[in-house]
Amino acid sequence: MDIILLQNVDKVGSKHTVVTVKDGYARNFLIPNGLAVIANKSNMKQLDSLRAKEDAIEAEARAKAEIIANQLATAVLKIGAKVGETGKIFGSVTNVQIAKAIADAHNIDVERKYIELEDEVKTIGVYHATVTLHKDVVTKVEFEVVEE
Repeated sequence: MDIILLQNVDKVGSKHTVVTVKDGYARNFLIPNGLAVIANKSNMKQLDSLRAKEDAIEAEARAKAEIIANQLATAVLKIGAKVGETGKIFGSVTNVQIAKAIADAHNIDVERKYIELEDEVKTIGVYHATVTLHKDVVTKVEFEVVEE
C-alpha cells in the first residue's frame, strides 16, 4: 500500500515522502496513529502544496541564517574570565558563555547545543568555535578570552 508519511518514522521514511508498506502495518498502526495517510489523488495534491509552502519557509529560514552567519564571521567576541597568576583561567569557557556573548554583542539568540568548541578553552587567547545556524549554514566564530 502506498502511503504519505506525516511524520518521520524510523525504518520507514521521512516526513512528507511517499512509501510502500504492508497493508496491515498501514491500516493498523500508521494511519490510526496519525503517522500517515493513504496516497490517493487528493492527498497527493495536498502534499504538493504543502511541500511548496515548506520549501518557501525553508528558503526564508536559510536566507536569515546566512545573514546571521555573515555577521558572526566578521566579528570577534570578547569573553571575560577570572585568571590566575600563571595565565590560566579558573574553569573553562563553555558554549553557554559564547551563546551569551553572541546575544549581548549582536542581539542574536543561538542555542548552546549548536555551538561546538574546537579545543578546551583554559587560557587567555584567541579561539574559534563552530556555530550551526541552519542545517545547511555553518559558520566559524572567533572569540577572545580576556582577563576580567
